[in-house]
Amino acid sequence: MNDTISPHPDKAVLFADISGSTRLYETLGDARAFTTINNCLSILQHLTTAHHGQNIKTIGDEIMAVFPDAVSAVQAACEMQLVISHARIDGTQLSIRIGFHYGPVIAGDGDVFGETVNIAARMTEIAQAQQIITTGATVAMLPPIMRTSTRSFNNLPVKGKTDDIEVHEVIWQESEEMTMMVGRTLAPASAEPTLELIYRGNKFVMDAARPVLTIGRGELADIVIHDRRASRMHARIERRRDKFVFVDLSSNGSYVTFNNESEVQLRREELVLRESGLICLGHTYKKDPVEVIAFTYKN
Repeated sequence: MNDTISPHPDKAVLFADISGSTRLYETLGDARAFTTINNCLSILQHLTTAHHGQNIKTIGDEIMAVFPDAVSAVQAACEMQLVISHARIDGTQLSIRIGFHYGPVIAGDGDVFGETVNIAARMTEIAQAQQIITTGATVAMLPPIMRTSTRSFNNLPVKGKTDDIEVHEVIWQESEEMTMMVGRTLAPASAEPTLELIYRGNKFVMDAARPVLTIGRGELADIVIHDRRASRMHARIERRRDKFVFVDLSSNGSYVTFNNESEVQLRREELVLRESGLICLGHTYKKDPVEVIAFTYKN
């Protein structure tokens, strides 16, 4: 066995797959669909981290992640469905399907392998859009209050397994008990934070329905910048829980100024946007006080 391959403690392996991605390429075109799918995957990856998971890899239009226990996987899966079902990513409503299984894995070279991975993948194949599917063995690892928010399907065959596996669906849409157990990482609707951005007189608002916004000189960006100093895809703003995070993706960097504070330079770095201020792409505010994006955080 390779020295980089080793047995690993039990983990919950989860796959989250974007439903109907082939149709997206047909309706949106290759470039727009690619950007929309990547922005959706980015949201799923951040929710994985928020629930103590580890992002292993992306495979086309799905992510693969591991969690330390079954409860964390359920919490992450429910919030992924909740967020994506209420969001319009780049103006498009998407749906995801999720499958996961808890058991022993083999870890190596930044990846995980073994029967648990295969079973989790099979659960994802079974899942339909807006469904979460797992195994009876995984449900048995959950506390009683969480088990009441699952329902059993018929036993189904799984490739490589002699016996059929008991399959369960996690009910995330209508369970008050599950909502309490999940402990959403996003703020509730009654305290909905928003981020308002203004560029050249045009206003853009980010909220739960628009959790990702891209900025750049390229025509596929949500805010198209008319400044040669900006990169084609210069930056991205992501809603994480009740915060909005500015992520610089550029060559020339970004400059953010909060009211009455010194200018902050970012180069392939992140910064939480708070209160109000100005964003300059590829130049300081002093060099060009006109070509700026004004932002205001409201809660």
